[in-house]
Amino acid sequence: MTGASIEAHIILRSTRFDQLNSLLALIEPGNAMPNLDLLITNGMIVDGTGAPPFPGSVAIKGDRIIGVDNNVVGKGSSDTTERYVIDARGGLICPGFIDIHTHSDVSVLSNPCCASKIHQGVTTEVVGNCGFSAFPLNPRLRPEHRDLLQMIGRVEVPLDWSDLTGFAAVVEHAAPAINVAPLVGHGTLRIAAGIGSTVQVLESDRVKMRNLLAQCFDQGAFGFTTGLTYVPSCLANSEEIAELVGLTASYDRLYATHARGSLGEVGAIEEAGAVALQTRARLQYSHLAINHPLNWGTANRVLERFHAFREHGIDVAFDVYPYDASSSALTQHLPAWVQQGGIEAMRRRLADRSVRLRVTQELSHDWWDDTPWMWQHFVGSAAPGADELIGRSILALATDAHVTGEEMTIRLCEQFGNEVHIVLHYRQERDVIAFMSDELAIIGSDGLALPTKGDIGRPHPRSFGCFPRVLGRFVRDLSVVSLSDAIRKMTGAPADRLRLRDRGRLKPGYFADVLVIDPGRVADRATYAAPVALAVGVEVVIVNGEVAVNGGEETGVRAGRLLRYDA
Repeated sequence: MTGASIEAHIILRSTRFDQLNSLLALIEPGNAMPNLDLLITNGMIVDGTGAPPFPGSVAIKGDRIIGVDNNVVGKGSSDTTERYVIDARGGLICPGFIDIHTHSDVSVLSNPCCASKIHQGVTTEVVGNCGFSAFPLNPRLRPEHRDLLQMIGRVEVPLDWSDLTGFAAVVEHAAPAINVAPLVGHGTLRIAAGIGSTVQVLESDRVKMRNLLAQCFDQGAFGFTTGLTYVPSCLANSEEIAELVGLTASYDRLYATHARGSLGEVGAIEEAGAVALQTRARLQYSHLAINHPLNWGTANRVLERFHAFREHGIDVAFDVYPYDASSSALTQHLPAWVQQGGIEAMRRRLADRSVRLRVTQELSHDWWDDTPWMWQHFVGSAAPGADELIGRSILALATDAHVTGEEMTIRLCEQFGNEVHIVLHYRQERDVIAFMSDELAIIGSDGLALPTKGDIGRPHPRSFGCFPRVLGRFVRDLSVVSLSDAIRKMTGAPADRLRLRDRGRLKPGYFADVLVIDPGRVADRATYAAPVALAVGVEVVIVNGEVAVNGGEETGVRAGRLLRYDA
């Protein structure tokens, strides 16, 4: 254990919140800083830079931090009207977490309380990942857009906007509890341009995509993403991707990629790096993981490639979440050609016995990069109106139906389209630890902002527990990441990647997205068997200067905003 880790470990073990109550109280007369709205005192400040914790207080006026110090409280002021103090009682004070990889594009509209995220301390959701985004939309092709967005979650709102400006207005009307920072998804961009799942794209089509992407950047999008295992993004050739990533680089926006799984772990990284080298784009490699059983335990070999890119001048980082399982729409695992044209076209093809046989044969040749199908590790997490499928493996379902895993996969996709989701247990924690510990790592949940009630199936626990799990299991219990570095990976580092210049740190002039955390109690409670469980230990959450969580309970205040890139 490094010195920094020992320091963090001691802090986490020795601090208690047993007497924490009445966190939000009126400041006593004579103790208020003039023109101060909110003061957090008696905490250990972890400022998001990676610097060691230090004792101090944070002062807030309006939606901004105005002081970070070990003594920001003035004495003798008579200005006490409607001013508040939070006594952190030795707990951690840190920036709100920025989740750099989420799929809350639509869920922040249908579930604006964002309970699963606000209780983790997430104050900003970065949406538009893996080639999926809620804009730009082609009004003539709304069913196709809806089909695509159902691959990341249920679409329970009308898609009645077209561009980022329209989406921003809808977000602001919904008034989510947390901020939303939008990226532009390649799959959505293809549909909006009228290309969809076309393989041979004309120059005029590429012009349409470039123009739409430029418009999104002009309206404030933070970057561009691809989803190279998903239709239609995976159907693009290298020229199309390089053109769009080159445009992204010209705007100094971030390029994030869900890489091409068929190339294997290292091959996919090499393809992403080659695009970044060619275009000079800033590269964010999404949800780094090792899925092939033969490659488990080889994280260092994978990390070498990222550091080699750095040595060649590529501005690269990656995100990772603290779980040894993933989740996706099951249709991701069907051949791309059978999904071209959307779900109804897929169903028509599968009704043809010869086509169905061809799909079955292709599935029988193993997963991407010859990864073997282990159907017992494919577990149903969502299927509208079919609760009997939730929590059961494809192997169990296939056995009951007396069919193969391949046929059961086809049946489920045929019946539910993109709305059938699964959790895949194809990873090992030792690789997760190696990735998370690396200096290039950023924490991103790959989850959604979800409610605790309603028909949400059995989602991956990452949507409810990602960030507290990092602090509880990996910092406090395993001591594999230092406290300061873990906070940096969840605050300052993602802010830097996005060029989000005034969030992610506790610094005067920055927006007041601030947390108070009980370090001895913070933990995830969501499990694979029971994932709908709020995290604990994040006692206070402040979003844009407003208290959204107090004493671990939601206040009902929803002060989130749609954020835009500001050069």
